[in-house]
Amino acid sequence: MLVDVHAHLDDKAFEPDRDEVVQKIKETGMLVINAGSDLGTSRFSLELSQKYDFIYACVGVHPHEAAKIPENYLEVLYRMSKEKKVVAIGEVGLDYYYDFSDKDTQKRVFMEQLALAKELDLPVVVHDREAHQDTLKILQESGVKKGLMHCYSGSYELVGEFMKLGFYFSFGGTITFKNAKRPKEVVSKLPLDKILLETDCPYLTPEPYRGKRNDPTKVEIIAQALAELRGISKEEVEKITTANAQRLFKFAKPI
Repeated sequence: MLVDVHAHLDDKAFEPDRDEVVQKIKETGMLVINAGSDLGTSRFSLELSQKYDFIYACVGVHPHEAAKIPENYLEVLYRMSKEKKVVAIGEVGLDYYYDFSDKDTQKRVFMEQLALAKELDLPVVVHDREAHQDTLKILQESGVKKGLMHCYSGSYELVGEFMKLGFYFSFGGTITFKNAKRPKEVVSKLPLDKILLETDCPYLTPEPYRGKRNDPTKVEIIAQALAELRGISKEEVEKITTANAQRLFKFAKPI
């Protein structure tokens, strides 16, 4: 069994055929964690998880949405996070590549959600784009001791600092891209017991389907790419990464 630890099945790209996509996921026997980006998509993720036993949910506010949230957003997230099958607070973090929310607002909302995760004893799923040092500093000061660096794009040199905080690292379609040197280097060196697989669908579709819509079943391609980079079998990748996902997210369903 494979686990896609980061998907966005709530995305508009799936509106025409979401039921068919979910049926394909079911047929593979895999598990999926759907990540919220704001209150609406967090609610959607929760509803998906309640409808399908092979889908779990993260609830949280993405840095792009940090400037748009209502004052009571933490209360709403708290209530949602107490529901069954919510396995993490996320997707939260910092994004300095885009300026949809100013940096101070991003930092404040990130810190508030980290405090919520700590209170609830839930892992956090972190989005970090061109904000590696600030992300690390805020995590170090937060007291959070478990989480996932989603679609990790930082250097290998920073890996040890994140691991000290109990973090895992997930990789997606980028490790199939010809010129993606940094993620390939990092995933080739990381301890295997710290690696998870994700699609980030509908984005970051792996080769040879790059440019088309991504979906959770393509995690098979990412698993094969990781196997080739590490010189092990795809079956070993599946066994290791699924055990890692269970250890971090503590799925209620036996896997």
